Amino acid sequence: MSQHKPTDPSGAASRPAAVWPAVAIPGQPRPAQNPAPSTACGPGDQDAEAAPSGLSGVDALPDAPAGEGAELLSALRTAIAKFVILPSEQALNAATLWVVATHLQPAWQHAPRLAVVGPAKRCGKSRLLDVLTETVHQPVLTVNSTPAAVFRSITAEPPTLLVDEADTIFGTPKMAEKNEEMRGLLNAGHQRGRYVLRVVGNDHTPHRFHTFAMAAIAGIGDLPDTIMDRSVVIRMRRRADGESVQPFRSKRDTPELHEIRNKLAAWTAPLADEALRLEPPMPVEDRAADTWEPLVIVADLAGGPWPRLARQACARMVASEVQTEEDNPSGARILADIRRIFANNGDPDSLTTEYIRLTLNADPEAPWGEWGRDGLSPRGLGAMLSDYGITSGNVRVPGGQLKGYTRNKFADAWRRYCPAVHPLGGPDTITD
Repeated sequence: MSQHKPTDPSGAASRPAAVWPAVAIPGQPRPAQNPAPSTACGPGDQDAEAAPSGLSGVDALPDAPAGEGAELLSALRTAIAKFVILPSEQALNAATLWVVATHLQPAWQHAPRLAVVGPAKRCGKSRLLDVLTETVHQPVLTVNSTPAAVFRSITAEPPTLLVDEADTIFGTPKMAEKNEEMRGLLNAGHQRGRYVLRVVGNDHTPHRFHTFAMAAIAGIGDLPDTIMDRSVVIRMRRRADGESVQPFRSKRDTPELHEIRNKLAAWTAPLADEALRLEPPMPVEDRAADTWEPLVIVADLAGGPWPRLARQACARMVASEVQTEEDNPSGARILADIRRIFANNGDPDSLTTEYIRLTLNADPEAPWGEWGRDGLSPRGLGAMLSDYGITSGNVRVPGGQLKGYTRNKFADAWRRYCPAVHPLGGPDTITD
């Protein structure tokens, strides 16, 4: 079998420094944006060196004038940190902004989910939900509730759903299949105007039920991909030696949290129309931008350091989830890894199945070598690529033909699934 000898990719343009756009100022027109330049998505575009330069644009944002909102957000952040240790400052800031965003739900087009997940019990997931319950707008706390009960709890004035022990709903494929209606409900409620249609009464009259509501969902292990994709994801972990928090006692601690909640409600009440009009510059795009926009708008309304802190949290946490998805062999990583194989070989018209498979399995940084006793098999490779409409066929090699894949069959999937969410917000593009 003869293949092109791997070579260093050529023609990968260096990423120019992007100019970060001005922060949206409440009550003023949307500022002009200077979009991050778009470059070809070669194999070097997702390297670690891109992150510091990308995040430097976020870090360089100046503080805005601070007012009552900035002080209230800081007080809420302190209150949350008193009872639970979050995995990072960015996660703590995101949780703070998410709580405040629940008080402005009439202004949002998208209702971000807060996915509070951890690898095991005793990571603080339920404790965080305890604190959120006492600070969000109109909480509805559920544990293993039926979809019918949940969507009947949502009205035109949306409450805030808090779903604990989600692993009892989605923890195994069998559970997830059984609770497909709940997953669909949580997905639909991410966007305004998505309804559940049911017949009610003896005459079976069709009735529309609202689904739009912000939701915090806590459980062991990841939630279904479609929910995670609509979520601000906080990956909890157990406290280490030396880390301590104050025990949460509802009778003792709830009055202080309710006082903060009431002040937040009073501060946000006159801002709904202003929040509705704002279109802030975002460090991410597409669904990630839809999900994070309410949090960034809250930060811009509050002022002080919060516009910078919100965008830092957004950029870093979204980039972290992109990396997690790439490290997950069931995701689109297979496409990105094959993209690199083609690029490293000079982007030939085709490569054989065996060459692609052996190269994938030989990568010590990738999971494919452990994909079964002999690594990823031709059948396994074909099954994963078939999800993206990519099939193998006969390709020409010196001396005859072998099974393989042509580059043009990957073009559409690479264009759709390979672009990285760069911390500055411009998705990389693929040129053919």
